Amino acid sequence: MSQKVLLNSKEVNITLHRLACQLIENHDNFSETVLIGIQPRGKFLADRLAQMLKKDYNIKNIQLGHLDITFFRDDFRRGDKPLEANTTEIDFIVENKNVVFIDDVLYTGRSIRSALTAIQSFGRPNNIELLTLIDRRFSRHLPIQPNYRGRQVDAIDNQKVKVNWVENEGEDTVYLIDK
Repeated sequence: MSQKVLLNSKEVNITLHRLACQLIENHDNFSETVLIGIQPRGKFLADRLAQMLKKDYNIKNIQLGHLDITFFRDDFRRGDKPLEANTTEIDFIVENKNVVFIDDVLYTGRSIRSALTAIQSFGRPNNIELLTLIDRRFSRHLPIQPNYRGRQVDAIDNQKVKVNWVENEGEDTVYLIDK
């Protein structure tokens, strides 16, 4: 199994700042916008972006939530091992808000489809956008595209994109791994 570094720590940081600036361009002071990290891996990216928007760009009123999509997935009964659900933490109303879903890697689009179904339990958003750190082109099963992308990667089916975050793996690095 071989691996190639797609983004090192410095490049991840630069990419996150660019994504934060793009969000500010489209959402100004975030008074009508909420950020929702898709569990489990989108949580790290969402937390990091929210922290960056507050500290580095002085945006005061960031509403941040985390959405568990485990039981909304179309494949949750297909695996051999039991699934472990994550927690959903949304303590605000999404009704008539602009929602920005945040996930680390966009692959087939099935997780985003699940998130679209799951968010309906919290109200009807005015608009939903998607921010992803890595967009794997040519692997989509559904017609879903990100509004904000950190980097686009051409990966074939026997390759995996692995995003490591300093919070849980001790480093900010994105790898392309040959299985």
